[in-house]
Amino acid sequence: MSALLGETVVEPAADDLKAISEKLEVVNLQLARREAARRKAVRWLLVSLCAALVAVSAALAAMSSPYLGWNYHDPETAVFGAAFHVFEWLFVRLAPLALVGTVLGIVLTRKKA
Repeated sequence: MSALLGETVVEPAADDLKAISEKLEVVNLQLARREAARRKAVRWLLVSLCAALVAVSAALAAMSSPYLGWNYHDPETAVFGAAFHVFEWLFVRLAPLALVGTVLGIVLTRKKA
């Protein structure tokens, strides 16, 4: 830009370029480490979510809808039974999608060679 304006252009010394390139190399290394740490954290979060989904699925399967045998004459029991049923109904329908999403996320966040 200085050349276009007619000003004298001072060429940077080779040592200045070397110092700048070393600083950029350090910054690139820091960014790469930060990205690797973030990717690792996201991956472990997805693995934990996947394990939680499997554990809740196993617990619901082991309990086999206990609210079906409850006495619903008590209003509090009726409300809790309905809430339990809604949770189970939603979980059974949404958990497979969440499980596929977490597995896909785990695959996408794997360490690339």
